Amino acid sequence: MRLHLHKYHGAGNDFLLCDARESSVALSEAQVRFLCDRHTGIGADGFMLLEKSDAAAFRMRFFNPDGSGGMMCGNGGRCIAAFALRQGIPAPGGRLDFEAPDGPHTAFFPAGTEPVGGTLQVRLGMKDVSGMQWIDAENAVFLDTGTRHLVVPVEGLDTYPVASEGARLRADARFAPQGTNVDFIEPDDAGGLRIRTFEKGVEGETLACGTGIVAAAIVAWRRSMAGRQEEDGRVRVPVRAAIAQLEVTFSSWGLSATDVFLTGPATEVCTIDILLPENL
Repeated sequence: MRLHLHKYHGAGNDFLLCDARESSVALSEAQVRFLCDRHTGIGADGFMLLEKSDAAAFRMRFFNPDGSGGMMCGNGGRCIAAFALRQGIPAPGGRLDFEAPDGPHTAFFPAGTEPVGGTLQVRLGMKDVSGMQWIDAENAVFLDTGTRHLVVPVEGLDTYPVASEGARLRADARFAPQGTNVDFIEPDDAGGLRIRTFEKGVEGETLACGTGIVAAAIVAWRRSMAGRQEEDGRVRVPVRAAIAQLEVTFSSWGLSATDVFLTGPATEVCTIDILLPENL
């Protein structure tokens, strides 16, 4: 099978995308693993299909680099929205509505955005969040923002053992059988937040995780660690990932967050034609 792919990254979180609106693309877990492998394939933190939808502009299907699927990816959602715009899908008023594994989403583009190469700022609507669970033993909070996350406040984030602690908590029996992503956070000196994330499916640290950034921002606000409330009552939390600045906004109601948006860059990297090995 020959595939024409596009590579994007959102704040360093990189993805392979395929336009599957005209011809169905069904890949095995082994084929996804091959494509995402950074040594024997192309390399990515995830693989996405842009598919037709009867209810929205398109449907997003997301796969982790281990071939597992069925979850939302915030950075992936921003990247696939930028990809859809560049593939000619209309965005009236700078708005694109699409389907994702966790339900409907809306992406907004700044006025005057041109669907050409480079970096686009994308404001992506995320799911409402409720049911936060305090994990006292870890001084952490467990919640679902489209993907399951454990948010852990730490000191000394730059040197914190994210790989070992992330792997330990990701596989903890309390979060079995699905496991959880693990976000380590620390406030900065300007009212914002810094984050490092260990992602399940990747089984390692990534440069950014969109659903994790959303989870971290909500938890940080609830714990009075970061963010500010605007005149309109909405909460705004700047979040610094490894190589990019993002922003999360939401309305806070007790232990719930509604009208949640993640804003950050989506960058087109290259296009690739690849012939999948016949033995996969």
